[in-house]
Amino acid sequence: MRPTGRLHLGHYCGVLKSWVKLQHEFDCFYFIADWHALSTHYEKSEVIRDNVWEMVIDWLAVGIDPGDSKLFLQSRIPEHAELCLLLSMITPLGWLERVPSYRERQGAFDSDLETHGFLGYPLLQAADMLLYKAGFVPIGEDQIPHVELARDIARRFNYLFGRESDFEEKAEAAIAKIGRRNAKLYRQHRKRFQEHGDTEALEKAQALLETQQNISVGDKERLFGYLEGGGKIILPEPQELTSDVGRLGGLDGHKMSKSAGNTIELREEPDSVTQKIKTMPTDPARARLSDPGEPTRCPVWGLHETFSDDACRAWVEEGCRNASFGCLDCKQPLIDVIIAEQAPIRERAKEYEAEPEVVRTVIAEGTDAARDIARETLDEVRHAMNLVYR
Repeated sequence: MRPTGRLHLGHYCGVLKSWVKLQHEFDCFYFIADWHALSTHYEKSEVIRDNVWEMVIDWLAVGIDPGDSKLFLQSRIPEHAELCLLLSMITPLGWLERVPSYRERQGAFDSDLETHGFLGYPLLQAADMLLYKAGFVPIGEDQIPHVELARDIARRFNYLFGRESDFEEKAEAAIAKIGRRNAKLYRQHRKRFQEHGDTEALEKAQALLETQQNISVGDKERLFGYLEGGGKIILPEPQELTSDVGRLGGLDGHKMSKSAGNTIELREEPDSVTQKIKTMPTDPARARLSDPGEPTRCPVWGLHETFSDDACRAWVEEGCRNASFGCLDCKQPLIDVIIAEQAPIRERAKEYEAEPEVVRTVIAEGTDAARDIARETLDEVRHAMNLVYR
């Protein structure tokens, strides 16, 4: 996540709640993308530092646990930059120019964005994913082309550099290490896939390899590549993991975003939350209390859909359409439920605000753990590209 400072309810509903859930299902890496922030705000770099710590406090306050996840700072792991540089040597320029968000975002900022960093930010994103051999990347639908690009780059890299001169000999030696019975199954599945295109056989062989504990990571990746007749898979292709949560509407009914000035911050004080919701625009058809309304035309309804329970939403729909209560009556239960949801987040955030060194330690420890993995991947990449000199 780019460091934009304190986060709002849009971040919470669209991203953070799913991150908290995912950390209990996967080995998760969550990082502050401060280099990415420079791709669009290089002339305002002085605000990035404070924004970093405000954002991390919000992460911790919503329940992201450094015991279950690795939280780190992108710029403290130089391997991100080195892998991006190495991948740039094999990435066609046209691939970057075709990324849909490139032209779209050019017009979204006032500053001149005809920079190498802005054009190449999807390549840096690819390096972010591939450096940790990510299986899944949690994203919104607008980011799918970026994961697709990362897959294309990984596939090209593996094609160019994955074929060792003695690849088949090493693959056969690795097969011998998985035991006679497993080796026989592996060969049978491989033959059925390569000779008959049996994808079920491929899946069975891949599942078999996943269970092997007595071979190295390098041998396992070599055997994955050998299955499909290719070379060693040095950089696995990541898959997108999209959320079914839609974009949260802001105070004006449009997407909640800081640039639009229509947000409610995660840690916003109750009085401020109350005032913002009370002054939200409502269905323009309800000029008088007796005028029936239509909830789907009202920005307040969008927040009800996310935060209110079924009973409250049914009450709102009936009362609005029948004009049995006014718009302020409809807003009060929404105010109550949002303030209640924010209360534990505000309390945990205050604890972290009072102990900034704890927050810095969390990031330092997460960075050390992530960098160990990043170094291993980059060692493999350097060897594959013949950049290791003795």
